[in-house]
Amino acid sequence: MTNLDLTVAALAPERLPFSLEWLPPPAYFVGGTVRDALLQRQREQFDIDCVVDSGAITTARALADHYQAGFVVLDRDRQIARVVFAEGTVDIAQMVGEHLEADLNRRDFTINAIAYDPHNQTLFDPLNGIEDLQQGLIQMVAKDNLRDDPLRILRAYRQGAQLQFTLQPKTRKALRKLAPLLTTVAGERVRTELNYLLTLPQALPWLTLATEDQVWQDWLPDFTADAIPQLAQIEQVGWLLSKIWDELGAQLLQASSSHALNPLGLAKLASLVTAEGAGTTLNALKYSRAEVQAVQRAWQYLPQVLALMEREMSLEEQYFFFQGVGDGLPLVVVLAVAMAAHQDILRETRAVGLVAPLVNAYLDPQSLVAHPTPLVSGTDLIEQLGLSPSPQIGELLTQIQLAHIHGHIHTLTEAIAFAKAQL
Repeated sequence: MTNLDLTVAALAPERLPFSLEWLPPPAYFVGGTVRDALLQRQREQFDIDCVVDSGAITTARALADHYQAGFVVLDRDRQIARVVFAEGTVDIAQMVGEHLEADLNRRDFTINAIAYDPHNQTLFDPLNGIEDLQQGLIQMVAKDNLRDDPLRILRAYRQGAQLQFTLQPKTRKALRKLAPLLTTVAGERVRTELNYLLTLPQALPWLTLATEDQVWQDWLPDFTADAIPQLAQIEQVGWLLSKIWDELGAQLLQASSSHALNPLGLAKLASLVTAEGAGTTLNALKYSRAEVQAVQRAWQYLPQVLALMEREMSLEEQYFFFQGVGDGLPLVVVLAVAMAAHQDILRETRAVGLVAPLVNAYLDPQSLVAHPTPLVSGTDLIEQLGLSPSPQIGELLTQIQLAHIHGHIHTLTEAIAFAKAQL
């Protein structure tokens, strides 16, 4: 990598969402803000990290008040606050140490230890981070900095995946040696870094590297290098399914919330745990209840989909399957096809053909198997047949629904008559 734009055009005063007069000098942009500007990496929203020598929270408050932007104190002790604009965020922090170089020497990697003075439009690079950017190299500033915040160990692999850089050998050796310290990091912080590696394009080599370095052994005890090929298979299957079913492809890439994994990411996550250990492992990583249940449900219904590789499901089996799996079908289908292909049970295309009836039913809102429309309610049965509330009502409703699926009954009258015959 050569010819970095050392003018940092993306951080020019005219392109900022605020006037520099609200950042009294000395003030410096630091970290990923400067790194990405030098690499000319485009961001959907700006994300600026700024350090000042004093009054960080006061400065942030004044900036937010003037532009009527959001304001959040992130760390009062360390004097860090965030200003939230519609176009992105500006984090303003108190400089760590007596001067800028001391602050930069406390950062994680040299490529993140470059500062930019927006007032004078000047770069400060005491640790030669620009040279490492040009070489595409991730190099630690100091081992003690990684020890002070062990999450930086995971960030090395994540930033490697994001930037497609390489790890400096000495840095990789330090990461491997310090990996046991990750047990001291909060589960939700580890989860965030793991999610990056499960969703970033071209991240699998970095997951492999982290696995070889035994970075995940404490948080993901069932994850071994053997799972990596299946993760690649999941990506391939997701691509194949999206080419066949546009709607299914859209659902595979749609997360339930901004911080949740999409079904394709959940399929990869499910490959890193076992059916028995999923709950314990994922709860420790502070995954949401919905995400944990989605993975557990995938493991629960996976055998039924894999059984399709040998025989078809009856209508009754499909009905009960859909009743249980619900909107988790895309996740289960991806996992099943990928597993079948990975284990050489069937070729991908053949496996996709066998699960096609399930997918078609799932995507068809008129499907009585996947999306049954009740002909009668429990109240109807109680009133029409003089029954008392009991489990028998539920059993009758199920039998009526199965008869409806088979086409034996079609109306409320026929359903009542069928129920009477069952009694």
